[in-house]
Amino acid sequence: MAASTLTEVARLAGVSPATASRVLNGSARKPGPDIADRVRQAADSLGYIPNAQAQGLAKSSSGLIGLIVHDIADPYFAAIARGVQEAAREQGRMVLLATTAGAPGDEKEAVAAFAARRADSIVIAGSRSSRTEDTDGNADLAAELDRYCRNGGQVAVVGHPVVGAAVSDGYHVVEVPNEELAASLASELSASRADDDFVIIGGPEGLFTSDDRIRGFQQGLAEAGRPPAEILRSSFNRAGGFGAGLTLAARIKASRPEAGGVGATGNGGGSKGLCIFAVNDVMAIGAAAALRSEGLRIPRDATIAGFDDIETLRDFRPALSTVHLPLEEIGRIATRSAAGTAAADGAGTPPPVTGQVTLRRSTETAS
Repeated sequence: MAASTLTEVARLAGVSPATASRVLNGSARKPGPDIADRVRQAADSLGYIPNAQAQGLAKSSSGLIGLIVHDIADPYFAAIARGVQEAAREQGRMVLLATTAGAPGDEKEAVAAFAARRADSIVIAGSRSSRTEDTDGNADLAAELDRYCRNGGQVAVVGHPVVGAAVSDGYHVVEVPNEELAASLASELSASRADDDFVIIGGPEGLFTSDDRIRGFQQGLAEAGRPPAEILRSSFNRAGGFGAGLTLAARIKASRPEAGGVGATGNGGGSKGLCIFAVNDVMAIGAAAALRSEGLRIPRDATIAGFDDIETLRDFRPALSTVHLPLEEIGRIATRSAAGTAAADGAGTPPPVTGQVTLRRSTETAS
């Protein structure tokens, strides 16, 4: 059966199509109550479904929020998306989702698609990149965002500004204190792991979130009078953490006295222990899995900490030391910022994001 049309509704109600549209599409120009009731009754009897695009034109608002994340399967982005959804519900809006694997060129295409659908605002969550291979994508994304904001769109970016973005009106950045929190983690681990060597599992160089956390952790070690940690670079995901974990497992096993090695042997080998800092929790989970696959145990043979405090950690054993970020709240702040309802001051600046170091069993002394 063909869908009923606005013309049919108007004919049944005895009004013009323009009048029926003003009633059903939310126009500020509305006819009298009697006429409006007649139009709605006609629409109900015909099973008419209003056109969302027509409603958006009538209201100058589509009621849509675009959300761009790297990977919705990653618990970090899933938690932010949940916060975005909650804030969107408060505003009476719907969320459109795009996943991009972190490529700025793909983010540009998502922004263009949301803009074409007249999304009221766009939230972008994911690390910015200064890598050479992302130069063209960054420029394209910045230009697309500038075009969107000049046409009345509102954007909120979590973390760092989009590289090269020159827009000001309608552009908001929700800053996350990654560097400061990583320094605090290093300080606390230095105090509790006084005899350990440190190693950092980080993402590719040029990935801002990873680089901030590495820089902060090294700063915290320096302030505690400790030497810089070695850095192992890998993919910014669980697979990257697993690969780096295999490398570290081989070192730990080779350094054990029975293997004829010297140096760091973990907590059970009689010399210095090894404390691993993975710059996000999914990398820490991957590294821990790699150590287990090689017959090593945490915290007996090595200790490990992550960053983010994703929901998955509730079921991770031993409980992972990490830096807690209010991920859902970050999503809410970003969404409200783009709607102009989250400012902490008269200048429209979003409220600050805070976090805290949370030490758990994975960095305790093995008993």
